[in-house]
Amino acid sequence: MKINYSSCPDIELVNLLSEDDEHAYLEIFSRYNKLLYSHAYNKLREREDAKDIVSEVFYALWAKRQQTLPRENLVGYLFMAVRYKIADFLSRKQVKQNYIASLQTYIDQSGAYTDHLVREKQLKEIIEEEVSALPARMQEIFRMSRFEQMSHKEIAEKLELSEQTIKDQVKKALRILRIKLGLIAYLTLFFKIF
Repeated sequence: MKINYSSCPDIELVNLLSEDDEHAYLEIFSRYNKLLYSHAYNKLREREDAKDIVSEVFYALWAKRQQTLPRENLVGYLFMAVRYKIADFLSRKQVKQNYIASLQTYIDQSGAYTDHLVREKQLKEIIEEEVSALPARMQEIFRMSRFEQMSHKEIAEKLELSEQTIKDQVKKALRILRIKLGLIAYLTLFFKIF
């Protein structure tokens, strides 16, 4: 007996579907595909996303055909499945957007931090070059003051010099370096940033 699928009620199509009837599946698809797509599109406003969601719902319907399918209200079941898929899609999309925003923030901050580190390294190299060009005793005193963070008194005791001599040597070194390095590098040394 040949079945006229287009005139079958939903409950009969579901029964045939559970018996692996591909024609019943195709009839359900042709009845509800456009309706479900329209519903999904109205919620998402994205054609491809709406098509994907409806495709997933119909794929799941075929995959679960021998499990518990609704014997009544097939259309309600399909709409509920589409609503669930939309909610899941939007949730995943939000998580993805949050992750991308977080990643972008990290990249932006990391890029600025990396740029800062590169500039700091270059500045240290320039300062080191100019400090190395100072006279030997002045260089020694200056390094102890600025790089080893020793006080003038500590340096004077260690080198067995007067505290005033240490102050004078540090001032002269800063004056020389200010001329050679410019204001930014000078301020770095003056305030013992490194």
